[in-house]
Amino acid sequence: MAKVVIKRLNRSRSKGSVPSAVAKKRVANGEGRSKVFFALDANSPTFDEGLHYVFRKNVAKARRENRRIVGSADIAPRKG
Repeated sequence: MAKVVIKRLNRSRSKGSVPSAVAKKRVANGEGRSKVFFALDANSPTFDEGLHYVFRKNVAKARRENRRIVGSADIAPRKG
């Protein structure tokens, strides 16, 4: 007989929480458009959480851009 286990698969996380090691900065480039980047504090006690957060954000951005250019998130666009 199988045991029935009921468990949430998606843990509820606050999506807006940024680790204390990460600072989100917005800078205007030469054309006047704003560019967002993350500054990571290497001396922070939560460096690993911050690095993981920044990595996830960069991967999500790259997948969005690939989907826009190629039509698929996991295929790299051709060079040249």
